[in-house]
Amino acid sequence: MIYKSVHAAALAAAFTAPKDLDINDPVSIRSVASTLAYGTMAYYSGNVTDTPETIAIFPKPHYWWQAGAAWGAMLDYSHYTGDPSYDDVITEALLSQVGPAFDFMVPQHQGDEGNDDQAFWSFAILDAAERNFPQPDDSIPPWLDVATNIWNSMVVRWNDTACGGGLPWQIFESNTNGMDYKNSVSNGGFFQMSARLARATGNDTYVQWAQKVYDWSESVGFIDQNFNVFDGASSKENCSKINGVSFSYSQGIYMYGAAVLYNHTNGDKTWGDRTTGLLKAANSYFNPFPNATNIMYEHACEQVNTCNTDMLSFKGYLSRFMWATTRMMPSTLPDVQTLLNASAIAAGKACSGGDNGTVCGEKWYTGGYDGNPGLGQQMTALETVQGLLVTEALPPFRADQIKHVGGTENGTASTATPTASPVPTKRSISAGNILLADWRLNIGGLYLIVPLFGFA
Repeated sequence: MIYKSVHAAALAAAFTAPKDLDINDPVSIRSVASTLAYGTMAYYSGNVTDTPETIAIFPKPHYWWQAGAAWGAMLDYSHYTGDPSYDDVITEALLSQVGPAFDFMVPQHQGDEGNDDQAFWSFAILDAAERNFPQPDDSIPPWLDVATNIWNSMVVRWNDTACGGGLPWQIFESNTNGMDYKNSVSNGGFFQMSARLARATGNDTYVQWAQKVYDWSESVGFIDQNFNVFDGASSKENCSKINGVSFSYSQGIYMYGAAVLYNHTNGDKTWGDRTTGLLKAANSYFNPFPNATNIMYEHACEQVNTCNTDMLSFKGYLSRFMWATTRMMPSTLPDVQTLLNASAIAAGKACSGGDNGTVCGEKWYTGGYDGNPGLGQQMTALETVQGLLVTEALPPFRADQIKHVGGTENGTASTATPTASPVPTKRSISAGNILLADWRLNIGGLYLIVPLFGFA
């Protein structure tokens, strides 16, 4: 069934100019978030077509992973504001991409699906599970089972033949460059998934894997002694030379995973220290100029105008995971508010473009709209603003609170379990699964080129 309700909901949205945001007024925050959510969904056309291939997907140049990220942002919108206007469309989008094995290995998108891409869809599925978001299709397993299926499909890709472990960037061996690159987003994504599944299921296997992935990330140098997170390294060189560029979303992904484990372990000091360390290191993504105090920016590319379509959305995920961290480790709230309150105000002013004065630009520190609109720009502002409501929202549910709704058993308890011990058996990739390399790899080359020019 193709839902069309989003347009009716969007037409009813209250258009409050983001530049008029009052961060101390929940009514103002909700109204501005509604405006930004409408602007985000304006980039989506899958709900007004009868072509199944367009469902859940945002038009080029956006890749499949960014659609998963966008639905995660819209789940946050529903959760923080309490506005269910887009829930049917969100549900349809998530269910449309589960894949034949209910693990988000989607044949239609295998050409551009890497471990990091799958991880971003898993974040949205975990959000749905942890919030008991309705799952109305009894032919598809419950959200938590789907998340477990994703984890099971990823754990067997852990590869210790080089670098002592780690997930490669890509999944399919034909993507040669990506298979030879181990990156922090793929591994950080798997770390966060493991942490969240540990808390959502109570299964200690996930704790063991979260610890394993974090320790490996530190040992190989993806996380340094000051908790800065770097992009990755080549497995051809046994990860001996770290690519020193850093992006905001990697910082946020590890931060939230550590915070979840702090919460799950009832305040374990190690995970608390890691969370606060990662949060402190995130300060590098703020304060680009002396007159732009506590305003977020993507320091690897933004000031030199080299951010590609993917990178334009990165700081939104840092906002998402910083706000989420405060629910898992409440002592972080003052520091997060110091940074993100100011950033939300700046983002509102940057969302003053277009005929209606609500289109978002890229650079928040300019004091206004910079003339560079896009889906990523809209999403970053949305995540930053709606997170101002974090203290009013319920924290993610634990194992005994999650409803196991969906699946052929019509709501019976979750039966999916981790299929690997902390030392998995490697899965071979058959020739039938090998696809031609995707041209995204060339764009992804920016991740490697940037530090050579000193932009990090």
